[in-house]
Amino acid sequence: MAEIDKTAGTTTEKAGGEKVPPGEPMSMEQHMLDKGAHMLQSLKPIKQMNQHICTFAIYSNDMTRQIETHHFVTRLNKDFLQCAVYDSDDSTGRLIGVEYIVSDKIFETLSEDEQKLWHSHAYEIKSGLLVNPRVPEMILGPELENLAKTYGKFWCTWQVDRGDVLPVGPPALMMSPQPVNLGLVKPDLLKKRDDKYNISSDALKASRVEIPEPEWINPQADYWKQHGKGFAVDVEATEMKKICTFP
Repeated sequence: MAEIDKTAGTTTEKAGGEKVPPGEPMSMEQHMLDKGAHMLQSLKPIKQMNQHICTFAIYSNDMTRQIETHHFVTRLNKDFLQCAVYDSDDSTGRLIGVEYIVSDKIFETLSEDEQKLWHSHAYEIKSGLLVNPRVPEMILGPELENLAKTYGKFWCTWQVDRGDVLPVGPPALMMSPQPVNLGLVKPDLLKKRDDKYNISSDALKASRVEIPEPEWINPQADYWKQHGKGFAVDVEATEMKKICTFP
């Protein structure tokens, strides 16, 4: 491991260039505790993550900022998935957010204001942007057809692309790439991902041409396409509800 810089604003790197937050190396006691806990505790929610999806996301309020994302998926039922989102699939991958994925059936039950925060997945699937690394396409067929009809809401809690070495500030709403002007993934970002997994997004796009397009994509999703406006979260002080006199 590279030498630890004790200043809070500095990222350190392991051999191979994997970045880690500032801090001291783990002690032997911490290693032993983690090993013991791993043996004794069930970790049931973690063990339900059975799928790794790699795709791309764009900041809702800034289309110039695009990131590669790695979603580790838990399927709660046929209509609802939840994803822990990392910046890579390396051992030191940083947890940068969470995405919830719902079927079109559930999406239609949401209020219009809520639907504005969600994005559709059809284009990600059909264009070959969304991949399951190392899983053969012939196995993925039915899953991709189902995902093409879903909607996602993705909150980024750690903006590593702007150099944040710690998860600071409010969460950012993310949106999905779409086939409109400036809504496509930057070529260099796409090439880097494809080279890493030895795949061709163009070839995947050609192989997925038979995947049916959704009969209808709700226009409240991908709100920016219709209105040219995104959403940003701000933090403001507010009166707190109290259970007793304070101070």
